[in-house]
Amino acid sequence: MTSRLLQRSLGSPDYDGIRQALRDDTSTPVISVRGLEVRVAVLPLFTHDGRQAVRVSSTEPLTHVLVGVDSGSGKDVTLLVPEVDAPRELTLECRDDAGVVGTARITVTPQRKWSVFVVHHSHLDIGYTDPQGTVLRHHLDYLDSALRLAEETASWPDDAKFRWTVESSMPALKWLDARPKEMVDSFAELARAGLIEVTALPFQLHTEACSTEELHRQLRFIAQLEQRHGFTTKSAMHTDVPGAVVGLVDALSQAGVRYLAAAHNWAGRSVPYLHGGDKLTRPFRWRAPSGNEIIVWFTDTPHGMAYMEGNTVGLTDSYELADDLLPRYLSALSTRGYPYGPGTFGWQGPDAPKEPYELDVLHLRVQGAHADNAGPSIVPASIARRWNEQWAFPRLRSAVNSDFFEHVEEHYHDRLSVHEGDWTDWWADGLGSGARPLGYVRRAQSALRVAETLHTLAGVDATEQIDAAYDKVALFNEHTWGAANPWEDAEEGGDSGGLQWTRKSSGAYSAQDDASDLLHAATRRFAAALSERGTEGGALASFAVFNPATWARTDVVRAFLPRDVVGADVPIALVDSRTGQTLPHHEELVDPADWPTRPIGRHVHAVVPDIPGYGYARIDVVPGQAQAPEPVELDLDGVIENEFYRVAYDVREGYLSSIFDKRAGRELINGEAAAGFGQYVYDQYATAPHFNHLSGHVGAHDRTLLGDRAIGRNATVKEVRRTAVGEKLVVELQGKGVDWIRTTIELHNGVPRLDLTYQLAKQGTPAKEAVFLAFPFAAGKATAWELTGGVGGPDVARVPGSAEYMLPIRHWIAFEDPALSIAWATLEAPLVQLGTIHMPYAPFPPTLDEEDGTVYSWALNNIWDTNFPTQQQGETTFRYAVTSSTEATGVRLGAAAAAGLCEPFVGVLVTDSPDVSETYASVDHPDVLITSLGHDGVVRLQSLAAEPVRATVTMPGFEPAEASLPAYGVAVVRGTRQ
Repeated sequence: MTSRLLQRSLGSPDYDGIRQALRDDTSTPVISVRGLEVRVAVLPLFTHDGRQAVRVSSTEPLTHVLVGVDSGSGKDVTLLVPEVDAPRELTLECRDDAGVVGTARITVTPQRKWSVFVVHHSHLDIGYTDPQGTVLRHHLDYLDSALRLAEETASWPDDAKFRWTVESSMPALKWLDARPKEMVDSFAELARAGLIEVTALPFQLHTEACSTEELHRQLRFIAQLEQRHGFTTKSAMHTDVPGAVVGLVDALSQAGVRYLAAAHNWAGRSVPYLHGGDKLTRPFRWRAPSGNEIIVWFTDTPHGMAYMEGNTVGLTDSYELADDLLPRYLSALSTRGYPYGPGTFGWQGPDAPKEPYELDVLHLRVQGAHADNAGPSIVPASIARRWNEQWAFPRLRSAVNSDFFEHVEEHYHDRLSVHEGDWTDWWADGLGSGARPLGYVRRAQSALRVAETLHTLAGVDATEQIDAAYDKVALFNEHTWGAANPWEDAEEGGDSGGLQWTRKSSGAYSAQDDASDLLHAATRRFAAALSERGTEGGALASFAVFNPATWARTDVVRAFLPRDVVGADVPIALVDSRTGQTLPHHEELVDPADWPTRPIGRHVHAVVPDIPGYGYARIDVVPGQAQAPEPVELDLDGVIENEFYRVAYDVREGYLSSIFDKRAGRELINGEAAAGFGQYVYDQYATAPHFNHLSGHVGAHDRTLLGDRAIGRNATVKEVRRTAVGEKLVVELQGKGVDWIRTTIELHNGVPRLDLTYQLAKQGTPAKEAVFLAFPFAAGKATAWELTGGVGGPDVARVPGSAEYMLPIRHWIAFEDPALSIAWATLEAPLVQLGTIHMPYAPFPPTLDEEDGTVYSWALNNIWDTNFPTQQQGETTFRYAVTSSTEATGVRLGAAAAAGLCEPFVGVLVTDSPDVSETYASVDHPDVLITSLGHDGVVRLQSLAAEPVRATVTMPGFEPAEASLPAYGVAVVRGTRQ
């Protein structure tokens, strides 16, 4: 089979096919005789002496004559005519040795005079093309080359000088730490001169996987670079990933970054043109609810393979190829919505109309080779030099990223469209491909906030260690989660899937370990600081129970009492030192006969009422009258309850049949829904594994490719018991794709929240699969949900073309009607689909009738065929919470549910008796959250309000600090000591 046959069979053209399509689409056949064809293109090419170009191509060499104007011989010639300001008709004669072959009347039309900013960069995939370490070392080598090339072209005309944009700042930061001073000084001088630009994002992120605090911290180096090296960071690049969270606008703005160049790789999985993407103009102003905005330039696949558009038109190959293709590209941009027609890229092509590009200035990315992780090349600058000698327009400028934006801001700012809201990522479904390590990372994000706060309260500055742990977390959230062919296990190249995923996942586990270590150290330091201030008391020991959430709450605490502090056989009671009331508690003994490798003692569980937000209450351990009561085994009828809820589990069906809110007198579950509450749903698709980018070749307009759908069956009640702190039900089921499914349902006395834990013993398979857990609520449509750095909802604006069939949320979704608010929260699994389950292939049709109120947690999948892991296995945990209220708004209730799930009480053992209670920070606005406390009076805030608010933060020893928070925005205040 020839390559031509393969191309036509598979529908994935190479560069030659793409380029020929551009030639064909930008020229008109004017003569066709005896198998000979002549085509003409009027192009935006202007000479320095005021003439413009007409390109003539023929299938055989001919002499082409624009009668009375110009002539040329060959198969491809450029004829020049005086510049026109109105259409002008001319006669074209085409001759061979025998005479005139044919004639045609052609119209020469006025053309735009373009300015093209050629932005040379390398797209950083930390992995994908090679193991991660190899890739990063190459990128450091590229910066060595960039310095040499800048020196080599220092005497060239300014527009042609070699310029280099560091797409992701991480290699630059590593390079600056690893090179001699003279090289660092040279780099800084080039950066100050505008020949090198370091952009803002450390690497290309799935921003929806980031916590808000993490996203902001990843930009902290911007101020460091200016302080240490004297150059500023003005712009960011977001490459490959087709979407970003609304919180990115605020994070960039607060870091002083005003510009973002995005390049969206559709990879066959994105269909923005079916969801308003045809209305998204270039460039545009992206505005957050806060009012912050940045100027965005974006390219996508039909503009030239996303970030390869400059390569596609020859700017990395040769002057001759660029001279042929670039004017055609510009002509196409000015006359049609996309420069390449539907089908040019084989497995995708927009069907919706789009207005032609309206400006005469263009941002054109180019890489040194036709590949990700390609190094710098002298070729683009060399082409620009020769081009500008030959042509007056289009004018090519070798530019850094911000050069284009500064030009646009100066000349076109008020003409730019404004778009608001989340730009939901079409690739977010890939987050489900590494469910277990992703869960560890999300736990680490929560633990790090608490660890920093407790270190701060202990008087310890742990900023450096916290930042380092956040950096590990962010590396897992970097967009390349595996090799080009992740099912392979070679030692180098794009087949090094096993090596790459081992490093990627181990980084997640290491990040969670670091977060746990920091939290472990923070609790001991906090305890020591409290003990130093305490006095000897009559208690055997005491716990300071800390609430790391903003609002006061009643919740369960789990704390460890070592045997060497109080003997395991000594009966104890827990006394709330604030009231003198004894708190019922439950004990779980760590017996050395069972666990000789773990600390010996007892885990103490108790519900502690009304602990202030960002404060603690002291709980004293005193001698008891008798040992703590043993758990009471309950009937196996599947019913548990507390004073707020009665929960029933249908053992025959394998899901919760009722969550009855006793206060509201209302059932929370939609019993008529297609799926049961908490039901395990396993989908398998009739698509084959181990085909690179297979999902890009697959279209699903119905349920044909849904090969199988199964649910959890054969439920067995393993445990139903009541302890002094509440009731618990444990059920095990069997299901396809797993060895077993364990569901743990818990209600705690005095806590208005239902906790659900699902543990799956996942079997690994390369077969295409997905796991959902269904949560059908007796409610209308969801009214709000948490995003990274914002709040979404059905009536909240999104950037046109955003993904709609799925939502990558942070932690909570709220439902609200006049009588009741309901909130659902997730810890490990961020992906949800609302109302139905969609096919995972474009255009993502639903597989079930739409149901208002149903949340499908998309716990895991392996539907990607490149970049992400192709299978996953092992025991994996997913935790959820449900709560309801007749008083709280949906947004506040959502935040409360997430706090109970993600920010549990911390019980620290103190040796002496500090004050009975203390509050370290409070805020006076009910929609403002304190997310963490930093060193030296730093308080980080986040607003849940849809409008700007003012809030006052109060901390002992500091003057009250006022903060202005934008809508759904964040702020940092620093207290002034009294």
